[in-house]
Amino acid sequence: MRFSEEYFAGQMKDITGSAIRDIFKLLGKPGMISFAGGNPSNSALEPEVVRTLASEAIDRYGTNALQYGGTEGLPGLRAGIADYLRSTAGVCCTADNILPVQGSSQAFDLLLKALIDPGDVILVESPTFLGAIQAMRIYRAQLIAMPMDEGGVIIDEVEKLVKQHHPKMMYIIPTFQNPTGRTLCLERRKALAEMAAKYGFIIAEDDPYRDLRYDGEALPSISSFDEEGWVVYLSSFSKYIAPGLRVGAAAVPHAGLLRKMVIGKQSSDVHSPILTQAIVELYLEKGLLPGHLERICAEYRKQLSAMLEGFSFFPEGTQHTLPQGGLFVWAELPEGMDAMAALNRAIDQNVAFVPGAHFYPDGGHANTLRLNFSMQEVDVIRAGMERLGRAVKG
Repeated sequence: MRFSEEYFAGQMKDITGSAIRDIFKLLGKPGMISFAGGNPSNSALEPEVVRTLASEAIDRYGTNALQYGGTEGLPGLRAGIADYLRSTAGVCCTADNILPVQGSSQAFDLLLKALIDPGDVILVESPTFLGAIQAMRIYRAQLIAMPMDEGGVIIDEVEKLVKQHHPKMMYIIPTFQNPTGRTLCLERRKALAEMAAKYGFIIAEDDPYRDLRYDGEALPSISSFDEEGWVVYLSSFSKYIAPGLRVGAAAVPHAGLLRKMVIGKQSSDVHSPILTQAIVELYLEKGLLPGHLERICAEYRKQLSAMLEGFSFFPEGTQHTLPQGGLFVWAELPEGMDAMAALNRAIDQNVAFVPGAHFYPDGGHANTLRLNFSMQEVDVIRAGMERLGRAVKG
C-alpha cells in the first residue's frame, strides 16, 4: 500500500506524539529510575477498596452497570461531584452543571470541540501541559503564551495580550501547575475571572491537582469568582483515586455550552463507563476521599522533600520551584546547558526526566526540565537525584 503524508488530515500533519510517552518506551531498561511521568504512587491506589465498591455498584445498578447509559452521566455521581466541588473549590454548581467525563483531558477536548474554529486564539501559560498543547493544535488554534512568575501568570501582561489578540479562550492550571508546580495567587485568580467577564472569553480552569496539598492554605478556584458563567471548571479523580478508572468532570455554568459538550461526547464515546462512574459515586458518597487524601499527601510530602534536597547534586546556579503540593518540580539549569543532551546522559545512568522545551508553546528554553516525585520511594529519589546531578554536569 502506498501511503504518504498527504493522506493525513491537515490538523494532524504537524502533530507529534507525546514526549512523555516516547520517554516511557525507555523505562523498561533494568534499574531505570523514572522522574518522567505524572502517575500517582502505586501505594496510593486501593485495589481492595475499588473491588468492594465495584461489587456494591453492581448490587446497586444491576445489569444497568454493564449497559449503555445516558451521555450526561449518573445522576448520583453528578450530585456527588457538585457537592465536592462546591465544598472544596468554591465552584458555584449543581448536578445540572456537571458532565462526567473520562479525565479532565476529555473535558478539555470537548470544550475545544464546542468552541474552537481554526485560527481562534487561546491564551496559555508558558510553560503549560504538553497534552493540552497537542489538543489545541489539533483544533488548529493559535496559541499565545502568557508570561509567568512564581505567582502564576502576570496579570498586566495577560491583559495586554487580551487586548491585542482578542482570545476566545484561556487555558490555565491554577494549582500546582503541570509542569512547574506553581500556584496562581489569590489576587490573580480573582483578576482573571473579572477579565474574562470584561472582555468576553472562556477560561478553561484545569484543576486536577488542587487537593494534593502538602503545605500552605487552600485557595478558592477562579470559578468561585465567576459571576457571569465564563469559567468552565475541569476536575479529575485520576490523581486522587485511580487514573485507570478515567473519571473526571466538567462544571459548565452555561446550559447551551454544556449541551454542545454533551453532543460532542456522544460522537466520541457515547458515555463514560457506567461501572467506573458508579465506583466514584460510591467513593464520594461514603466520604472516603478526605481520609485517603490525608494518607497519600503525607507520603507525597516526604517524596517531594527528598527531591528538593537532591538538587544539592546539581550544578551551581540551578534554580527550581518550591511547590506546596502536586506531583512536579520544575528546574532551570544554568544558561547554556541543554536538558535534551543531559537526558541522553541520564538514560545511560538509568534515570529519566522530561526536558522542559516540550512544555513551551513556542519552544526554546533548552535548559529547563520537569521532574516527577510521586512514582518513586524516598530512597530511590535520593539515588536518582544523585545520578541525575552527575548526568546534568556531564
